[in-house]
Amino acid sequence: MTATGIGASVKRVEDFRFLTGRGRYTDDIERPNQTYAWILRSPHAHALITSIDTKKAAAAPGVVAVFTGADLEAAGVGGLPCGWQVHSKDGAPMAEPPHPPLAQGKVRHVGDQVAVVVAETREQARDAAELIDVGYEALPPVLDMESALAGKSLVHDGAARNLCYDWHIGDKDAADAAFAKAAHVTAIDIVNNRLIPNAMEPRAAIGDYDTATGEYTLYTTSQNPHVIRLLMGAFVLHIPEHKLRVVAPDVGGGFGSKIYHYAEEAIVTWAAGKLRRPVKWTAERSESFVSDCHGRDHVTRAELAMDKDGRFLGLKVSTKANMGAYLSTFAPCVPTYLYATLLAGVYTTPQIYCQVQAIFTNTVPVDAYRGAGRPEATYLLERLVDRAARETGLDQVDIRRRNFIPNDAFPYQTPVALQYDSGDYGATLDQAMGAALVDGFAKRKAEAGKRGKRRGLGYSTYIEACGIAPSAVVGSLGARAGLFESAEVRVHPTGSVTVFTGSHSHGQGHETTFAQLVSGALGIPMENVDIVHGDTGKIAYGMGTYGSRSLAVGGEAIMRALGRITDKAKKIAAHILEASESDIELKDGQFRVAGTDRALGFAEVALAAYVPHKFPHETLEPGLDETAFYDPANFTFPGGCHICEVEIDPETGEVEVVAFTAVDDVGRVINPMIVEGQVHGGVVQGIGQALLESCIYDEDGQLLTGSCMDYTMPRAANVPNFSVGTHTTLCRHNSLGVKGCGEVGAIGSPPAVINAIVDALWDVGVRDISMPATSQKVWQAIQSARAPMAAE
Repeated sequence: MTATGIGASVKRVEDFRFLTGRGRYTDDIERPNQTYAWILRSPHAHALITSIDTKKAAAAPGVVAVFTGADLEAAGVGGLPCGWQVHSKDGAPMAEPPHPPLAQGKVRHVGDQVAVVVAETREQARDAAELIDVGYEALPPVLDMESALAGKSLVHDGAARNLCYDWHIGDKDAADAAFAKAAHVTAIDIVNNRLIPNAMEPRAAIGDYDTATGEYTLYTTSQNPHVIRLLMGAFVLHIPEHKLRVVAPDVGGGFGSKIYHYAEEAIVTWAAGKLRRPVKWTAERSESFVSDCHGRDHVTRAELAMDKDGRFLGLKVSTKANMGAYLSTFAPCVPTYLYATLLAGVYTTPQIYCQVQAIFTNTVPVDAYRGAGRPEATYLLERLVDRAARETGLDQVDIRRRNFIPNDAFPYQTPVALQYDSGDYGATLDQAMGAALVDGFAKRKAEAGKRGKRRGLGYSTYIEACGIAPSAVVGSLGARAGLFESAEVRVHPTGSVTVFTGSHSHGQGHETTFAQLVSGALGIPMENVDIVHGDTGKIAYGMGTYGSRSLAVGGEAIMRALGRITDKAKKIAAHILEASESDIELKDGQFRVAGTDRALGFAEVALAAYVPHKFPHETLEPGLDETAFYDPANFTFPGGCHICEVEIDPETGEVEVVAFTAVDDVGRVINPMIVEGQVHGGVVQGIGQALLESCIYDEDGQLLTGSCMDYTMPRAANVPNFSVGTHTTLCRHNSLGVKGCGEVGAIGSPPAVINAIVDALWDVGVRDISMPATSQKVWQAIQSARAPMAAE
């Protein structure tokens, strides 16, 4: 390990520009002769558009143009495409209704785009939008999934019963047989609450058009600019890819919500071409609440069959997943291939059957949010295991240990398609218990009791799937894109290096971690390495960042390109040093003939590649620039154990997380400091879901939690100091041995928190509590449990 290579806790190099205000976000970009867009959005959850009068708005001061859905339809603008197709059990394709960038004839959720005003200033565009007169004929909104399936009111005429698909995985007959011989069956009803992403930077987009070349440029807050170029260019605006450049500069957080192709991106790009002027749109925070895709929103019934010794025999799950009003880019795969395929968890359950019904409602579309399906699977499974232990009288730790996949079982084939390559679930549990000081919990609980407080300890042992791949497999499952990654490593004549990566950084620290890979492989200082991302005009092609895939897929592509650089550089060095290529070693930035003091520095070899006076022209071309594409052989499978300790005031219901321990197996750790920061952030989001956050609509489809005044996100006061550690088993199918760390915190933490609350309140009669476990909800649960006891 070097001071800056793999394994070093190097401070993030990108933080200097962020902390000093030198970051360059989309809203910081100003194009010459730029105009501003304001989107008029629907105030209704479900209504027919009977008329739109834009005359007053078009005549307002500073207005350049006003466009409606009719204008885009007349211009041949297509609908926003869905990037993943799922089939129902009978083989029928999912219902895939059109999603026009501006509503055509009907609005389907509060916030649906109705019209766009383009003006000289943002204020003029906003004022003019208020002058647009839209006639609406309100329709009954479809809000909860049970009512939606009744089909009395349809979100889309082409989706009978508002059903997108009815998908199944596993052998139902085999699962039923396992339940028939069970000694005990535990059942639980789970609601995974809908969440609203709140990245620090709201979404923004700038469309630009070059009249000289006919080229379009979109600057946007995106996690995957090449995918946006593909979807928008090919399906929406019909622009050839060589005439469309997408740039995602610095992006202030995403958490999944900036993966998708949004209507505003297409609107401003099309309008820029129409007006021959740049068009800029930036969301206000309240606008983001009704236009950014939401997350989670599952309602599930799950049953676990066990034998007399508490070993799992079978699992049956029935889930209703809310899609919202339209299919977002990757929405169909979240409650299917990213959720149900993880229902084995870390356990040897031999039979698993799951049914998922995806349902349209008159709410904001739902798609991936940090973890995307895996938090939902983990929450269901870990709450169910917790309940099973309590019903059977087994210890929370013991029930897990006796059902863990043993270390000698890898590679382990689950009954729900996935094959895990490595893991040591007992070791992460042991390490977490030690760090959480579990042996002293009884004493702490007794001390809290003397103060009138109740203490609880909650466990969560989880697994997730990262580095979504391989392309051939996901293609057979409905993905409409490849899931590889690309990297170009360009060595300059003086020995400095530029890496062009298809991965995108929006807070993960790629400019540091990827530079560490280069530093470690080539033996050069990190300051000699530059990482370039987020620009389709510079990057060959890339699939972006989501699903904790940056190192496992993007990093491996970089390593493969670095390997080719090293191979070629050794050939050059061997020729100059008049030695056999097999005798050349690269160490600490020196190409040395083994066993001698004859050597060339990395910069000398780089210069020789570009000034090829003494060069093996017969076998090599000049230059030192290599590109690699990497398509993984499998997912990677991080896992771990999270332990939460809470203290509850039964008189107020207030829950305090007094301690939280996370021990995660993320494979080889490249930068421990960055990994710890990623876990911290994920755990905070998980605690937020467990205790504070919930998206609520009223009976008319109005979003009641439509601002930070009503939607409660966690603050520093809501979380304790964390104890974070890692236990490493290496991934077996990438050379780095990495698995991924960006989502583990948000996956393992919610069930640990709720299990801790239930543990604290179990002996007063509280058997379950749904997320978010607010003070009011906890207090009410305590009162409801006390009432029967008082009556007795």
